[in-house]
Amino acid sequence: MTDYGHELAFGSFLTPTAADPRVAVRLAEESEAAGLDLVTFQDHPYQPAFLDTWTLLTWVAAATHRVTVCGNVLNLPLRPPAVLARAVASLDLLTGGRAALGIGAGAFWQAIEAMGGRRLAPADAVAGVEQAIAIIRGIWDTSDRAVLRAGGAVHRVAGAKRGPAPAHRVPIWVGALGPRMLALIGQVADGWLPSLGRLGPGDLSRANAVIDGAARQAGRDPAEIRRLANVSGRITTTILAGGGPVPAARVAVESPIVGPVDYWAEQLSRLALEDGVSTFILADDDPVALHLFGAEVAPLVRERVAAARAEQDPGGDRPPAGRHRSGSPADAEAGTSM
Repeated sequence: MTDYGHELAFGSFLTPTAADPRVAVRLAEESEAAGLDLVTFQDHPYQPAFLDTWTLLTWVAAATHRVTVCGNVLNLPLRPPAVLARAVASLDLLTGGRAALGIGAGAFWQAIEAMGGRRLAPADAVAGVEQAIAIIRGIWDTSDRAVLRAGGAVHRVAGAKRGPAPAHRVPIWVGALGPRMLALIGQVADGWLPSLGRLGPGDLSRANAVIDGAARQAGRDPAEIRRLANVSGRITTTILAGGGPVPAARVAVESPIVGPVDYWAEQLSRLALEDGVSTFILADDDPVALHLFGAEVAPLVRERVAAARAEQDPGGDRPPAGRHRSGSPADAEAGTSM
């Protein structure tokens, strides 16, 4: 069991529907009003039923005042990293530091090719993410006066000028599931952003082990890497599963999570304390659900996690974040498939 000790954050994962463009903006405003910290949108540039996610993020950033905005996750094959770096830095400057960057290697290759992108083999997709991160960080690094030469066969810049620098250190979160991508996250990224519904029992701990092992091999503290999760389900007045009540004690965290506020708080607290997840992003376009998540679930989770951390470290001399409670590191070797 691992608790990386990060401050908890809560957000929304919204559909950028184009049928009524005001809906997505209103849901973002509802998210902020509910006390959420983060507003995110899925990114499928080949989907004509959706608004362009980057354009929507800029509009939402202007319509809100406090929340961080982020793509969940931006499609790298259709968004050149050097241009994306300047766009993110610009938005971060315009909002006073409210931008985060979520990126993915791409998945729907036929649709990507139809939009002018190119299909990548799994190994090239992993290399593309690594090259993109190097380019993005290089564009942001205005302390180096030399032109930027970075990347490789998938993404590359050859003498690009640097800047602008963002208003704050924009985190780069990667959406991925395969062991090679997880290892890459441990080596160079700031966070891992999966959807809980795509993970099976034990997958979180196994993935954390891969990320942590790769981080240590790269000379990093695993606690540098934030663990995020898209969560789904329904906040109800009773706990339901298969038409009947669900026992309070579960072998594994439910996905989707279905139950009242207390049950959601129990499940998310376990994810924080046992699997190190510190950012919970609700995939729901219902304003009532967003309000319950931000105004009721989030405070309970913060309270429970704070109490558990205080109980585990009553003297205030908590061991370095990223350590297992047993004191032994989570070592793992990355596999060879994506």
